[in-house]
Amino acid sequence: MRLAKIKLPFKLRKSVLALGPQGKNTVCFAKGSLAYLSPVRNNLSDPEDFLAFTKAAKYFLKKDPKAIAYDLHPEYQSSKFAAHLSPITYHLSPIQHHHAHIASCMAENGLKNKKVIGVAFDGTGLGADDALWGAEFLICDYKKFSRVAHLKEIPLLGGERAIREPWRLAAAWLYLTYKEKFLSLKINFVKNLDKDKWRILEKMYKIRLNSPLASSMGRLFDAVGALVLEKKNAADEAELAVELEKLAAGCRPEATGYDFNLLKDRDGYTLDPAPAFKQIVSDSKNNQPKSKIAYKFHLTVAEMIRKTCIALKKKSKINQVVLSGGVFQNKLLLRLSLDLLCKEGFRVFVHRILSSNDSGISLGQAVIAGMRR
Repeated sequence: MRLAKIKLPFKLRKSVLALGPQGKNTVCFAKGSLAYLSPVRNNLSDPEDFLAFTKAAKYFLKKDPKAIAYDLHPEYQSSKFAAHLSPITYHLSPIQHHHAHIASCMAENGLKNKKVIGVAFDGTGLGADDALWGAEFLICDYKKFSRVAHLKEIPLLGGERAIREPWRLAAAWLYLTYKEKFLSLKINFVKNLDKDKWRILEKMYKIRLNSPLASSMGRLFDAVGALVLEKKNAADEAELAVELEKLAAGCRPEATGYDFNLLKDRDGYTLDPAPAFKQIVSDSKNNQPKSKIAYKFHLTVAEMIRKTCIALKKKSKINQVVLSGGVFQNKLLLRLSLDLLCKEGFRVFVHRILSSNDSGISLGQAVIAGMRR
């Protein structure tokens, strides 16, 4: 088994075996100032991948870790594996998904245990409140975090089926923006919408049947992709996001993106993209090039990051920003975000050795568990 080795910027309090997430899984063993990561396994629901995961986990268990770190999600195969280990033999340490994302990037970049503004954008991960998170701004160090801003939640109509049928996500955002009036919008997406199917989904949402709320940037990209590309389905989770990025990359850069609201509430800030959806609809009605709409959307998300980080810096006095999560595999979004943040004087850290996707989660889990008492 070939292992990737990461030099940590500190010595851990104890040795840790981190079991990683469900998809893009790696297992990490960390001791002292070194961490070792197993090869990536695409999905632990696959029997062959799960077998490779168990072999890697058992290999590292022989090295006598003192703590076992794993994801909060109880249905992940890696979390179920941890549940069968003895709490007498090991200290079992559940780690929040997005905190692990940020911690992995911090460790990779050699950051000490100082607070950062962490921006974690991905599909979904279980939050500390048992809700689905995926567009998160955290104030955190290696030991703890606080969720200080996030994207407005959207209902995943039909649960995971909404990922395979992203038209549901686009329709949900339009419904949240326009209510029932969205069905009269003069755009191709609405013209081609199966109204009978939508009525069923609307009823599901109103009675909260199989419609979990998620603050997910990955799902926002899916929704805009379905709207702009006029595609109903996706074979892969990030398929429409990849197509949207390719489309935007061929556009002459725009000076401004779309509008959005940064709303202050009791717990921090909420980003509401409703104004952006109204402007995307307007551009679609006026036959603006799809590439232009796609680029302006990417710039909008980068502006969301810039504006939120400025607001958080004013309150926290923190100038270091860490970007992690699968959405930042989008090179255009990453470049736009880096440009805007650096112009504001932020020190920005991104993944350079590991991927920003879930394959780095286990490293984050290991350093968090290893630094806690």
